[in-house]
Amino acid sequence: MSQGVKLASIKVVDELAMHQLGLNLAALLDAGDMVLLTGPLGAGKTTMTRGVGEGLGVIGTVSSPTFVIARTHKRAASPVALVHVDAYRLGSPAEFDDLDIDLSRSIVLVEWGRGFAEGLTTNFLDIEIERDHTGESEVRQVTVLGFGERFENEDARARFASLAAGIEPTTGAHVSAEPGREGDD
Repeated sequence: MSQGVKLASIKVVDELAMHQLGLNLAALLDAGDMVLLTGPLGAGKTTMTRGVGEGLGVIGTVSSPTFVIARTHKRAASPVALVHVDAYRLGSPAEFDDLDIDLSRSIVLVEWGRGFAEGLTTNFLDIEIERDHTGESEVRQVTVLGFGERFENEDARARFASLAAGIEPTTGAHVSAEPGREGDD
């Protein structure tokens, strides 16, 4: 498997900005896309997923699927469902596969999915949310890596340049100017 391509590096200062990031991400997702969300407890994985759900027009509320492992959210205007998976309690990639998710006809977001889901598809996004390790700030650094033909190309880089739209640098977002290079902080 490749190292992937960095599609964005965004500084997010609050919950509203994380939600907006999810809204923006929703506009870039299609059936067959899998998004792995990685970050510590409280990093904003579910907040981002709620934004994706709102952006996709899901019916009902998006909540963490911790105890049910996976929730399927139907959409008002599309047959393509959003499947929200919490892989934290899964013991192996085989257990993830046993969930029997229709990957080709769904948009799948997997919290704690790194190491469980990569083998199920060659095209996916890996989004890492890092918190300030000092505890002095609520700022998060969000890094988006793309894997596979769908995401490792110039077209994907151009599409993902819009990911931070509406999240002004004064309110906490910064996207690196060059693909594969961190932005100035």
